[in-house]
Amino acid sequence: MSLDNPRQYRLGLVYGAISALAWSSSGLFIRHIGTDLMTMLFWRGLFSGTCVFLFFVYLERSRVPGILRRMGWPSVWTMIFSAASMVTGIGSMYYTAIADAMVIYATVPFVTAAVAFVFIGERPSRSTLIASGVAMVGVLVMLTDSHGESGGLFGKFLAAVMTLCVAAMATLMRKHRDVPMLPAMAGSAWLCSLVTFWFAAPLTVTAVDLRLIIVFAIVQNAMGLIFYTASTRRLPAADASLLTALEVPLTPLWVWLVLSEVPSAGTLVGGPIVLAALFGHILYEVQRNHSAPVAPLP
Repeated sequence: MSLDNPRQYRLGLVYGAISALAWSSSGLFIRHIGTDLMTMLFWRGLFSGTCVFLFFVYLERSRVPGILRRMGWPSVWTMIFSAASMVTGIGSMYYTAIADAMVIYATVPFVTAAVAFVFIGERPSRSTLIASGVAMVGVLVMLTDSHGESGGLFGKFLAAVMTLCVAAMATLMRKHRDVPMLPAMAGSAWLCSLVTFWFAAPLTVTAVDLRLIIVFAIVQNAMGLIFYTASTRRLPAADASLLTALEVPLTPLWVWLVLSEVPSAGTLVGGPIVLAALFGHILYEVQRNHSAPVAPLP
């Protein structure tokens, strides 16, 4: 399919926007769920992994056994990095302001470019290098302000680790393009549950918190991934990246509107610098690749 199919392109835009909207709800769930971090991660991984895997089975049907047999070491490492990003990502928003964590996460495209260059020899474009430098300035400004609390700085550290894990995962998936995405993501969620189980207290969760965690798992993680997968089947990569990047400003926006969580002074200065670098770079790439063909539907 190419860009001359406006119906499929519009569907891709809608699916991409829904995935960004779903992912941006993470901060609200984290702030409303009262259980401890490890218990939350255990139950979230269990439900989201099951939901994603069931959707994978529904989508692929008779091809499921063959796809699962193709899951070699690249799939295993993808699951490990994805599970690590879940733990550190949720942890970062648990220990610091939502906006602080998301601004650091916004540097993922540039960190991915650096990791891909080092490990698979993929040379970044000049626009990527320029945008990376600008984004790094914004992050350094942001890191100068940790609210005067060690917890804020620890949360930013976890956000940096999450960013590295996502970059490593993206690089693996670029190098091994045959890595089945949905079963790997389901496996990573279950792996997250397995790791956090030893530090969690699953039976202490209240009924209210358990219901919130189930909705968190299905709406934020599973639905976001499902709609993102549908979007990438219909859009050029740059367009899909632009839409899902909306998660970065939307996540702290909902927390600010609903819970009045105001970003730190450092984030208010450094955040717009990072976001300008991110969206400026993606818009440039969209314009440059506007005539690029979209991957065909299976």
